[in-house]
Amino acid sequence: MSLLNSLIKASTQFQQAMEKRPPSQPGSAAAKPAAPEAPASATDDRFTLSERADVDTARPKSTRLSMAEYKQTVGQDLAYMRETLRHKLAEYKLNPATNVEVSKDEGGNISLGGGIPEQTRGRIEKDLNNSKPFREAFSRLSASEPTLHFMDNALKLNKAYGVTNSLLDTLVSDNQQFNGLQDLAHRYDSMRRTISTEQASAYSGRRDFALSLNARA
Repeated sequence: MSLLNSLIKASTQFQQAMEKRPPSQPGSAAAKPAAPEAPASATDDRFTLSERADVDTARPKSTRLSMAEYKQTVGQDLAYMRETLRHKLAEYKLNPATNVEVSKDEGGNISLGGGIPEQTRGRIEKDLNNSKPFREAFSRLSASEPTLHFMDNALKLNKAYGVTNSLLDTLVSDNQQFNGLQDLAHRYDSMRRTISTEQASAYSGRRDFALSLNARA
């Protein structure tokens, strides 16, 4: 759960940064990019673009992943869900530090667990199931968080031990345009469906996905 904890912290920082961000100044012109510098000589190694392209091609495709951007995307959904739950706990006069587990039941509806009285839990579940933004945020997280967890672990192992994960490279498209988090999550889910039953037990599924959140954190 260390990745989830770091994402929750990132979502809090993102929320605070958005609140503190100053309004943009009207009429401000974007800085013009500096003109490219001409090579000093034919042997100037700053301009051996073809050689650099060859090096980039030889690197694993997973090195092109924008992990910081992916974590920020997941953090935004986490921040929204935490804020919604915080308001619901306040609305029903519950302890703001209550731990709430959010999951889906067999029918695909939002289900809550944690220290919430039975009758109140039913009311909050009804409110959340009637909230399209909340349901969509949870659906995105149920796909993107397991995918992000898999990629984060694979990249950490690669950095620490030089271990290349072939499954990770199969998720990454040669066209960077198709390496958005939702694209990767879709391919990860498809890959998980096609592997053998024994291997599948090692991967998290959307149906079993659950989040344990403290709305006050």
